Amino acid sequence: MNIQDIPYIIYAEETPNPSSIKFVANKLLLVSGATAEYRSASETKDAPIAQKLFGFPFVKSIFIASNFITITKHEHVEWEEIRDELRVFITNYLNKGNAIITKLPEQSVAKDSSFKETISVNTQHSPPSNDVENKIIEVLEQYIRPAVEQDGGLITFKELKDGKVTVQMRGSCSGCPSSTMTLKAGIEALLKRLLPDHVKEVVSEAV
Repeated sequence: MNIQDIPYIIYAEETPNPSSIKFVANKLLLVSGATAEYRSASETKDAPIAQKLFGFPFVKSIFIASNFITITKHEHVEWEEIRDELRVFITNYLNKGNAIITKLPEQSVAKDSSFKETISVNTQHSPPSNDVENKIIEVLEQYIRPAVEQDGGLITFKELKDGKVTVQMRGSCSGCPSSTMTLKAGIEALLKRLLPDHVKEVVSEAV
């Protein structure tokens, strides 16, 4: 059986952010490594699935990665009231063959030629200007990104200035109560250990 013939199955997975749930698919939604984030319906002209999801009044933001969609809700509604409705909607939408994203929202940095339609991959890191910044991005990609994606989010490098690394947290990590602890206890500690002469502090900046 061709993988395109396998129906989508979606299951809901809680994240450390009580306002966000990760809807995981059994097949890729985007090329591995690609991500897209939408904070309002006005940003979704190239993302049909996000456009439809913003039709639900309780959807606050949407983050789409390789095989999952993280949805952050408004505070006035509980997940118990809407989780199954969203899961069923996403499942039906995908199994009808509807488009997910026709164009990623930011400039692309790589391509995956294994897909019938070549889709650009966007890691969303700021381009490194020296070897130290390049090493920071390598550490984030190798050690941090997989764990953050497990929680339905994404971390990206923005800049290094006077020993201070600025990162941006997206998806479920944006506004998550536990993200500060993760930032300091995990990411900062790892970068300071691996690059002790260059990294003194790691801070997060709102996207």
